[in-house]
Amino acid sequence: MSVTYPSFLLGLLAIAIPIAIHLFELRRPQRVLFTNVEFIREVKLVSARQRKLKHLLVLASRIGLIVCLTLLFAQPFIPAAEQGSNTNGTIGVLIDQSPSMAQLGPNGQPVFENAIKEADDLPLAFFAITQFSLSEKSKPITASAYRAEVQQLQISGQADKLKLTSNSASAVSAGPQFIFSDFQKSSFSARTLASFDTSRQTYLVPLAGTEAANVFIDSVWLDDAFIRANVDAVLRVRLRNGGQKAVSNCPVKVFVGTKQAAALQLSVPAQEAVTTAVRIRLDGEIAQQCRVEIEDSPVVFDNTFYFMLRPSARIRIVEVGADATLYSLYGNEPLFSYQHANSQLTDYRAIAEANLILLREAGSLPIGLRESIRRAVQQGASVVIVPSASAASRAAYTSFFRELGIGGIQWEDQSAGKAPALRDVAEPSRQNPFFKEVFVGQSRAAGMPKVAPVLRWARSGSEILRLRDGEGFLASFPSGKGTVYLFSAPFSQSYSDFTQNALFVPVMYRLAMQSYQQEQQLAYRLNDRTFSVSLSNDILTRGQQEQVFQLRRDSASYIPTQRIQGGRLVLDVPPGLQAPGFYTLVKSGTPVSTLAFNIDKQESNLASYTATELKQLIGTTHPNVHVYDTGAGQTVAAQYKATRVGIPLWRYCLLGALICLLAEGVLLRLGGRRQVASAAQVSQAA
Repeated sequence: MSVTYPSFLLGLLAIAIPIAIHLFELRRPQRVLFTNVEFIREVKLVSARQRKLKHLLVLASRIGLIVCLTLLFAQPFIPAAEQGSNTNGTIGVLIDQSPSMAQLGPNGQPVFENAIKEADDLPLAFFAITQFSLSEKSKPITASAYRAEVQQLQISGQADKLKLTSNSASAVSAGPQFIFSDFQKSSFSARTLASFDTSRQTYLVPLAGTEAANVFIDSVWLDDAFIRANVDAVLRVRLRNGGQKAVSNCPVKVFVGTKQAAALQLSVPAQEAVTTAVRIRLDGEIAQQCRVEIEDSPVVFDNTFYFMLRPSARIRIVEVGADATLYSLYGNEPLFSYQHANSQLTDYRAIAEANLILLREAGSLPIGLRESIRRAVQQGASVVIVPSASAASRAAYTSFFRELGIGGIQWEDQSAGKAPALRDVAEPSRQNPFFKEVFVGQSRAAGMPKVAPVLRWARSGSEILRLRDGEGFLASFPSGKGTVYLFSAPFSQSYSDFTQNALFVPVMYRLAMQSYQQEQQLAYRLNDRTFSVSLSNDILTRGQQEQVFQLRRDSASYIPTQRIQGGRLVLDVPPGLQAPGFYTLVKSGTPVSTLAFNIDKQESNLASYTATELKQLIGTTHPNVHVYDTGAGQTVAAQYKATRVGIPLWRYCLLGALICLLAEGVLLRLGGRRQVASAAQVSQAA
């Protein structure tokens, strides 16, 4: 037997008190003479024996009462054979609140409810004074407060599987820690086990659901990155079955705004994906709230996917050169917003707002122009550089290349008075992603342009067009968040016939389309820590500085942590934002945008570890990690109590103290009655 608090054993010294009282009561009685001596002597002897036995029994009951009370405070118990070194102290508890816990368990109840019941019974395995910690941020609390907090837990779309690493729980708990989860294979792995604190005992409680089908929307995308109002577009919808059973004829509906755009049925095999195409149309220039709905049970938390669609903004193109040569190329296309600027311009706002900057054979590059282009590229814009043939501008171009982070540029030697030698451009590779869908249906080879390069660079995998001798004609270079496209020859007729070639239009259009950036994602995930929204400068700077952006849905309003970074509004997902759906971004009471939030699709993959698989994953490399199987019909509290805590004896000590107290009261009461009876007999004899 062991005791939890051995210092209370000092209370056994109080046994000396009843012993001293007993010795004090053993005083020698006075002798009284009566006429009938023989009769009185017989009664007296009998009373003395009874009184001596009573005193001994009262002394034993008092000593037993003190011993039982002392042991009650010392908390004795019979240790278990597997008791660890940290069974005492604050108990850490982590309950998985991710949406996957909504799946049904073997008893027909959600596994989250089963986890709540198991966690609520956990205090039964520990001493009454044990404290618990329910999360990494909570302070140690009593068992009653812990039970109250457990009952308030709910499934949250923001719950992240990373919280199961339990390092956070062990930081506040000196005792063992329990993790209740479904342990999905998509998020839990051997790497997660390696993150556990090896100095504390960790108990994994797998709560897997029953085998079922679960079809969910894996992803949604458009065939064309540019959406035009009142024009048909192809929407691709990928469905995936994250369950263990196949689904036949699953109903699927697509809504654009308030209208149903399509309705179909798809069969999805277990653990496989199916992609379908739906033709949709956006009416008007405003953004539309869209969603894809499926009818699938019993797992229903992922049956709707929310996303926003809005007509694409026009691609802003700024040509910097002596004249507006490319106006006929971009100016007549509604998809582009074309603007020409001279290299000596003083207002650089157009460059700062451009998606594509065409620096075409500029004879001079002022420092302000170079800095403005460099800053735009750093923020994500694209720049196409067509070098000048003038030898006087080479120093400015070389310095500009260095500012953009492009090295290894060498200029070709030009002989004075001689015409430049033209060289053939090689046919583009159809495997190059740049030319995807450019040569569709083309059977014969097209004539290629001839150019006279004025510069060259080292070979790399970024070439888009090459010369037949292997040198580059058009290449891309990353710079900051943007891209730099560099031609090796000017567009003037003496150096190139590229502008008259059939390849010119698709290449220049492709450069413009590559520069387009989606201003806002179709949808965001609830468990994202931060997300960014592209808004116009007048919205970002409108109003007073203390006015903040809010997210609203129905009557609920959330104020996220926010900041403006790189011309974009960066927001943290508010803790209270837990349900998927559409949320309105509001500033100064005025709606400025609508955002769609969804649950992380990894939650829909229901493949989970069983207790046996977890034990195999743990093996012998993690001796401090244990697995409790709740399917055996025994609760976690009962399993832990039987194997780790042992048998507590404080209840028996309390029962013994009550018995001793009752025995003392009975002895004192019976002793008093016998003394009265003896006195009556003496009086009758007299």
